[in-house]
Amino acid sequence: MSLYRLLVRSLRRPTAAPQSLTSLTLQNPISSHPHHLTTSRSFAYSTAEEAAAERRRRKRRLRIEPPLHALRRDSGLPPPRDPNAPRLPDSTSALVGPRLNLHNRVQSLIRAGDLDAASAVARHSVFSNTRPTVFTCNAIIAAMYRGKRYNDAIALFHFLFNQSNIVPNIVSYNNLINTHCDEGRVDVGLEIYRHIIATAPFSPSPVTYRHLTKGLIGAGRIGDAVDMLREMLNKGHGADSLVFNNLIKGFLDLENLDKAKELFDELKERCLVYDGVVNATFMDWFFNKGQEKEAMDSYRSLLDRQFRMIPATCNVLLEVLLKHDKKKEAWALFEQMLDNHTPPNFQAVNSETFNIMVNECFKLGKFAEAFDTFKKVGTNVKSKPFSMDVAGYNNIIARYCENGMLSEADALFTELSSKSLTPDVTTHRTLIDAYLNVERIDDALMILNRMVDVGLRVVATFCNRVFTELIKNGKAVECAKILKKMGEKDPKPDASCYDVVIRGLSTEGELDSSLDLLAEMVRYGIGVPPALKQFAYETFEKAGRGGQVERTLTETRTAGITARNLYGRTWSPIISSLSNGWAISATILTSSWVCITPFPIRIRNPSNDRRCSNCLILR
Repeated sequence: MSLYRLLVRSLRRPTAAPQSLTSLTLQNPISSHPHHLTTSRSFAYSTAEEAAAERRRRKRRLRIEPPLHALRRDSGLPPPRDPNAPRLPDSTSALVGPRLNLHNRVQSLIRAGDLDAASAVARHSVFSNTRPTVFTCNAIIAAMYRGKRYNDAIALFHFLFNQSNIVPNIVSYNNLINTHCDEGRVDVGLEIYRHIIATAPFSPSPVTYRHLTKGLIGAGRIGDAVDMLREMLNKGHGADSLVFNNLIKGFLDLENLDKAKELFDELKERCLVYDGVVNATFMDWFFNKGQEKEAMDSYRSLLDRQFRMIPATCNVLLEVLLKHDKKKEAWALFEQMLDNHTPPNFQAVNSETFNIMVNECFKLGKFAEAFDTFKKVGTNVKSKPFSMDVAGYNNIIARYCENGMLSEADALFTELSSKSLTPDVTTHRTLIDAYLNVERIDDALMILNRMVDVGLRVVATFCNRVFTELIKNGKAVECAKILKKMGEKDPKPDASCYDVVIRGLSTEGELDSSLDLLAEMVRYGIGVPPALKQFAYETFEKAGRGGQVERTLTETRTAGITARNLYGRTWSPIISSLSNGWAISATILTSSWVCITPFPIRIRNPSNDRRCSNCLILR
């Protein structure tokens, strides 16, 4: 290797005769300075050790003399924000920490069906340090829309975005437009659309045009809907299949088949791959007209294109085929979807796909075939079994309960509980209703207990109905225990739940338990309704214990004195007498916590620890 290096050096030498070191020194006396000798850069090194030594020397010099840009402290600061620039909505990075916990809490209440509690949590959080993100606001507004509580959805939008100064995104506006269109106020939806174009820092989405075209067609303004389609295309949006589908369905309902086909041809020209929902719309119209051949021709033309259709598209095709008694074709499509299911590369089925086919089996009375369909997998080598979610289990459990097959429902509930999935509110409510219908009271009580133990929300209407049935069967004490466990979690149970249980306990003579629940209502700040208070007075008066109700309510209310951030407001001294005769006087100032002691009152400092050596009760 050394011989090779010598040959390479000899080839790289210049043709001129080398000068001696002395002559070089005489010609260029500046080069004899030792500083210039050390700073002159050499582009080649005879050995790797010399190159490494040069790298180490440069690193040492950089440590001694760092570059100027490294000394600037403001080099990493972002440029100041333009105060005139429009505010942008939250990004997904804002959904972390306490704001994510708030979002999950609201979502849990929505899944439990307690929209009033979810709305209250979202509204109250606006005034706290943990303000909701736009995603939390959109979730509760969309839930109100799905529950057909349109006025509540509009009121929430106004409160959260207009009054509370949270910046909406396009999903927020789409929810509002959809709500107004379903209420028949299409012109209001169009005004919101123009407001987005004029002021929002983003453009309308294809979903915006879907809602507007659907609302215009529903209002009998199909010409305006066509203009909206043209405006969408002129603004540079792609040809959305569902927008075209709205217009095609509108023209088919008007018996204008030629215009519908013209729009369909335009969609096929603009999109090499389009959504098969359009074919399903044509199929359904042809079937209703008795033109079976044309319907099946439309279906086969879609299959001939060999699109990789998503589950939402195939599910619509399945429903149309089953609706018009084309069961053979529906089962063939279902098996093809199972064969194409190769996650994570492609998801060809979802739980709704299985629900459609399982429900068809139950409709025909083929219960064994329904279970086989629920467990069915594709026959293709590359296909994989579908990982069923809770919604799929809920559907088949509900079908079993409707047909009185509770043992099969119990088995599936046990199977679901053993998986990584968790039974949700719908699962528990379905089983509780089924057990109550066949008077299996202990099983219903067991499922209700489990529902509370795992922290699922029990809505007041459902809770009152179940408590009423259980109390009729002599389970008032058990209901009181469940209600106490519910009271330990937030949000607290509704006052009507306590009303039902307290009346049931009083009927069974359990006055002490009913008195405890009354005290709990006051302690949790739920409040005792006047009708319930009057009932308790009369009941205890008949039992010769008339003064206990007033004494319990007064003592509990007195013991629960709490002051939270009154911002300088001074209340007059509060003088009360506890059962042991201690007199307590307190002047509530600007603190967050008040300590009630038998000694002179001490106002707590919020920065201090929350525990006090003299503290009797601290809330």
